[in-house]
Amino acid sequence: MDAPGRKDLDHKRRMASVALMTLVCGCTTLGEYVRNGFKVGPNYSPPPAPTSPAWIDSNDPRVRMDAPALGPWWTVFGDPSLNALIQTAHDQNLDFKTAGTRVLDALAQRNVAAGNLLPQAQTALGAYAHAQISRNFGLPFPNVFNIWATGFNASWELDYIGRLRRTIEAADGNLNASIEDCHNVLVLLLAETASNYVRLRTFQQRLSYARQNVAIQKGSLELAEIRLKKGVATEVDVSQARANLAQTEALIPLLETGLRQANNQLCVLLGLPPHPLDVYLKSAPIPTAPAEATVGIPADLLRRRPDVRQAERQLAAQAARIGIAEADFYPRLVLFGFIGYTADTFAKLFDASSYTGFIAPIFQWNILNYGRLLNNVRAQRARFQGQVFTYQQTVLRAAREAEDALVAFLRAQEQEKYLQESVASFQRTVEIVLEQYRSGITDYNRVYTTQAALVQQQDQLADVRGNIALNLIALYRALGGGWEVRFGKAPVASFSSSNITAPPMEENPPQPAEPIPPPRRLPSNQHEGRRDLVQ
Repeated sequence: MDAPGRKDLDHKRRMASVALMTLVCGCTTLGEYVRNGFKVGPNYSPPPAPTSPAWIDSNDPRVRMDAPALGPWWTVFGDPSLNALIQTAHDQNLDFKTAGTRVLDALAQRNVAAGNLLPQAQTALGAYAHAQISRNFGLPFPNVFNIWATGFNASWELDYIGRLRRTIEAADGNLNASIEDCHNVLVLLLAETASNYVRLRTFQQRLSYARQNVAIQKGSLELAEIRLKKGVATEVDVSQARANLAQTEALIPLLETGLRQANNQLCVLLGLPPHPLDVYLKSAPIPTAPAEATVGIPADLLRRRPDVRQAERQLAAQAARIGIAEADFYPRLVLFGFIGYTADTFAKLFDASSYTGFIAPIFQWNILNYGRLLNNVRAQRARFQGQVFTYQQTVLRAAREAEDALVAFLRAQEQEKYLQESVASFQRTVEIVLEQYRSGITDYNRVYTTQAALVQQQDQLADVRGNIALNLIALYRALGGGWEVRFGKAPVASFSSSNITAPPMEENPPQPAEPIPPPRRLPSNQHEGRRDLVQ
């Protein structure tokens, strides 16, 4: 062959070698394959997250940038009844227990994935076969024979490309995400329990104000009727007094409805059927929030918020699925083997001469896939990119929720200050105007106006006091407070293989616990999500 022909042949061979290597290497280069620990697909690293260097209200003296103690945050209210409700909700809430079962499910799935590193199929067998072959074949052995067999066979896929190890990584990510989901359910549970307790106390205070004003306005109505009988007042005064009283009395059914609904919601959070809780919740004022809030820095949200960590762990799981998809480009090597005994009679089955064994390597490679494998990799990468955006959006939403709660907490304090002054002024004005009306110095219209305004201002004051506590609770919730607290009765620990069936419903449901001392804050590293997959 002449030189140009040899050059052309060598070029074709090189091109064929490059094509073969490209096919063998799939989407991962040889260097990446070695650096990844002999696994195809990308190794995971957390994406950047958008965070602010400081809070918008960081210059406010009421905002402290110290590291927040967000364990038993509800104890800042100093309310024993709230402490008792929090513990009862932690121990009995069904959503929290359901989240615990999801952790058990993910843990079992992870263990299944880990078990696939060992021989994937192992079978102990025993068999008997009787066969009769046609004599017309002219075979040199009997045409009737029996086969007795017993032994053990196994098949084992060699994970040289890391498909099984990537599957374990994905299962680890799912497990960690389910743990963070359980933590997030606890954060929401504690915040909802505290919020509904504050709403209940707020409705109680608003009802108290309304009933006090009803009593005052009944006295005003009696005064107007007496003056009418004496001929020193008109029927308009009595009509205004009755209208004012009826308007205030109309508030009471509305407030009683809100009180009952807050009570019923608390019962559900406590894992109880709706029933009156006033037996356990003695009369008490609206919980008083401290004037200051310790919030740390915005970047703490990445560590504190379980939903942010959950989104990040879901990213890690999806990154591993890219490697699983890329593994389909490569051939699979499976070892199949059998050891046991075979004989033509049962009496000779376990003789040493009946020992049988073989091993059969199996090579399997998906070819002519018409782009399905490549497009599956593209789909997994697109899902990963979508989850990156979801993670970053979760971080932004967390920052927005914290900022919203912080500004609402600060401004509600200012609103309360002005309303206190307004209520005090109107209370004094009502006293003066009533005395003037009793003396005949003024007409009833001023009594009507000031009493109606007092009702409105007192109702707003109670509502704002409740909002201060609610906004602080929302701030603790936005900061991810409370997920690491345990009272010794975690939902995962309460489930095992021996009691996995649903417990019977109790005729006498459990009741809220007695007031408890503030629970001890556990070290943060005892409940941190696993980070061993972050590389």
